[in-house]
Amino acid sequence: MSETATITKSEGSGRYIYFVSIVAALGGLLFGYDTAVIAGAIGFIETKFQLSPAMTGWAASSAIWGCVAGALSAGYISDRWGRKKVLIVTAILFAISAIGSAIPENLTQFVLARFIGGVGVGAASMLSPMYISEVAPASKRGMLVTLYQLAIVLGINLIYFVNLEIAGMGDDSWNTEYGWRYMLGSETIPAVLFMITLFFVPESPRWLAGKGRDKEAMNVLEKVNGEEKARLVMQEVKATLREEKGTIRELFAPGLRTAMIVGMFLAMFSQITGINAIIYYAPEIFKSVGFGTDSALLQTVIIGITNTVFTFVAIRFIDRAGRRKLLLWGVSGMILCLTGVGIVFWFDLSSGPLLLFFILGFIASFASSLGPIPWVIISEIFPTKTRGIAMSFATFTLWIGVVLVTQLTPVLLDSLGGAITFWIFAGNAILLLIFTYRMIPETKGKTLEEIEHQWKAAN
Repeated sequence: MSETATITKSEGSGRYIYFVSIVAALGGLLFGYDTAVIAGAIGFIETKFQLSPAMTGWAASSAIWGCVAGALSAGYISDRWGRKKVLIVTAILFAISAIGSAIPENLTQFVLARFIGGVGVGAASMLSPMYISEVAPASKRGMLVTLYQLAIVLGINLIYFVNLEIAGMGDDSWNTEYGWRYMLGSETIPAVLFMITLFFVPESPRWLAGKGRDKEAMNVLEKVNGEEKARLVMQEVKATLREEKGTIRELFAPGLRTAMIVGMFLAMFSQITGINAIIYYAPEIFKSVGFGTDSALLQTVIIGITNTVFTFVAIRFIDRAGRRKLLLWGVSGMILCLTGVGIVFWFDLSSGPLLLFFILGFIASFASSLGPIPWVIISEIFPTKTRGIAMSFATFTLWIGVVLVTQLTPVLLDSLGGAITFWIFAGNAILLLIFTYRMIPETKGKTLEEIEHQWKAAN
């Protein structure tokens, strides 16, 4: 037997694993692209439709309400129809929304188009990491699921550059009339790319096993793990499936109830610690302290680059240092930087580099910890038969957090000012740090089935 054949039999195909994970992670690219496109467009939309602060928040958060609906429904649907089929549907929704949000004649039409795209974002936000988690080998799962967060960051970064280029095509009056339409319509291209590539990946092997399609599941597991390891993984999956009832009530039974609490708390606090206040409103925050439109948009590009660079830190260390250690260090850094941003606003120090310094420090801390880790943890802590529904609950909670931050940030900045707003986010981060220290276990290197047994054994 050749060396190549031996490696294939015992280890699986590394190229295949990365290809499948990257395709699924494109859902994250669309997530980042769709949610951050509003950062460059919202100021022009506010002027175009003469919006109050509350209505500006509504325009920015309209897609997020669709995300809530998508996250809440996608788990049940994917448990019935499969992960891959529903991901293809999300790609179609992305394309419809991109076209619809580029051509509205009033705010109502804009909100409807953004809501449709939000349904796709919300569904993909739980399906993409779950799919990767169910396909990936245990030794690489953290890193591979983190590719989803990297894709989100790249999507955000990409649209920042696109927004900057489009905004430079004309003056403020041109951007108010046309520029924001091009920004939103540009999403059609990555949406079509995502839809096409999905036809070249398999269905989740754990979903297939849960439906009794063992031969198909085994074929995928062999490509990922190699023949020898695939047999062991398949035996473990089948044994665990026999123990699971597959009911929602099972998620709130002793043991798994703790997993549910961890998943929902982590999902919520990944958002209410302020990341979307910066991602969505960075240009407006910089403009409010004296930067011009071009300069403010350039600052957001710097934020995007920082986000990308430090996501690679998480990719490198998440399967080495572990989820819990990265989270403790990263959230601690977020607390310091959020406090610093509040101090800058409180003492009116925004004319210097301090505001950008603390915001970049916050982004770096978030990107290397709280950005990817919730997606990893909530994709690996739930039982196979009910993983879709469980992740729906957790991701639904995440999007409720996004709605709160997106809707309330303009109002908080307007009524309380930047200092109090960012100190509120810092207080939330302190609560998350305490919760992480007391409640979140380490899951690196364990199979999904071992993690499930870990929860049950603890009670």
